[in-house]
Amino acid sequence: MQYTIRGSVMQSVEVSLEQGEAVYTEAGGMAWMSSNIKMDTNMRGGVMGAIKRAVSGESLFLTTYSCPSGSGFVTFTLESPGKIVPMELEAGQQIICQRDAFMCAEDAVSLDMHVQRRLGAGLFGGEGFFLQKVTGPGTAFFEIAGEIVEYNLEAGQSLRVDPGHVALFDPTVDFNISRVQGVTNIFFSGEGLFLADLTGPGRVWLQTMPLPNLAMRLARYISSSS
Repeated sequence: MQYTIRGSVMQSVEVSLEQGEAVYTEAGGMAWMSSNIKMDTNMRGGVMGAIKRAVSGESLFLTTYSCPSGSGFVTFTLESPGKIVPMELEAGQQIICQRDAFMCAEDAVSLDMHVQRRLGAGLFGGEGFFLQKVTGPGTAFFEIAGEIVEYNLEAGQSLRVDPGHVALFDPTVDFNISRVQGVTNIFFSGEGLFLADLTGPGRVWLQTMPLPNLAMRLARYISSSS
C-alpha cells in the first residue's frame, strides 16, 4: 500500500490501493475516492468490538475501502487544523493514542480499547479511563491537533505534560498523574491541578493545540457575539 500526504495546515492523505488491498476508517472519515473502490460499513470485530470502540471514543461502525480490481485510491482529511502522522507497525507492535486520534489503517491493523489501570490517570488524565490501542502489522495514520513534537525517552527519563497535549505514546511508556505543588501554582498558573508524568523508555508524541483548548478560546468569541 502506498500513500501521499498533502498540505500543511489542513492535511490530507491519499491511500493508493491495488487489487485485493483494503484500508478502514471510522464512519464518515472518507473525503473522496476513485469510482472503482468498494465500501463496506460494519461492526468490525463484532458487537463487543464495536462497544469497546464506542467506550474509547471511536464510532460503533467502521468502513472498509477495498479495491476489487485494478488500482484506485481513497483520500482522508483532518477534522481540525493539525498534522497526519503515519506509522509503519511491525507484527504485534502497539501504539496508545488519545480518543479520536486514530484516522485510518491497513486492513491487517487492529483497533482496540486501552484501559488506564491507575486511578489517578483515569480520573485526571484528560481522556478518562479508556484510550485507543492500535496494533500492527501494517500502516496506520493518526490525526494530531496543531503541530507534533516527538520525544524518545530513555529508561527513567520523564516529562511533565499538561494532559491535553499527550497525543500518542509507546506502551512501554509509564503514564501517571501528579498534582501541581504550591497553592499559588494551583490557583494562578492556569495549568490546572494535575499534570501527566510520562516516564521512559519509549516514544511520546505531543500535540501543540489540544481541541478542548481551542474550543475554549473560540467559545469566548462565540458567546460575546451572540
